[in-house]
Amino acid sequence: MGIIEIIGIAGSVSLLSGWRLYLCIFATGLAMRLDALPVPEHLASLGVLENPWVMGIAAIGALAEFFADKVMWLDTAWDTLHTLIRPIGGALLALAIVDPSDPATQVIAFLLGGGASFLAHGGKASARAVVNTSPEPVSNLVTSSVEDVATVGLLYVAYEYPTIAAAVAAVLFLVAIGLLWMAHRIVKRLFFRAPKADA
Repeated sequence: MGIIEIIGIAGSVSLLSGWRLYLCIFATGLAMRLDALPVPEHLASLGVLENPWVMGIAAIGALAEFFADKVMWLDTAWDTLHTLIRPIGGALLALAIVDPSDPATQVIAFLLGGGASFLAHGGKASARAVVNTSPEPVSNLVTSSVEDVATVGLLYVAYEYPTIAAAVAAVLFLVAIGLLWMAHRIVKRLFFRAPKADA
């Protein structure tokens, strides 16, 4: 596996963990345990994810996140709580993916993985805060369900087709930037309108 594929996988997993950290950990561990995801030798450190204790805790976290993320404003509280947890988790996942014999690459992966996860988390949290301003609860439920399906699907693509994982990471990066920009524009329009001039 070449450096582009490794960077692509690390970037994809880090960005996806900014959306659904526990689901990323559980899905990866489950795929490894079922031998659906053969782990190359240089990714052997990811084997810890198929540990029953790690999978159990990740499953509990994924279930809690699944339900919390469907409830208006509870999802924002959940995102706030995970502002530090997701970037650290994304950084550690990226660190586990790169070659352990190269300390410089590991430091770069840790920093970029944490940054990518934080960016994705910021985009998700900002977009969901805007969705919560909608008076009906359906948009929140639909948005959360789309995030669940997209996370599992993109995680599968990143591991199954490492040659296009870099493209997946680039798309996720652009989506996160777009969500942040969209949330910024909407918040600015809602809360910082110019006062109307008197007639």
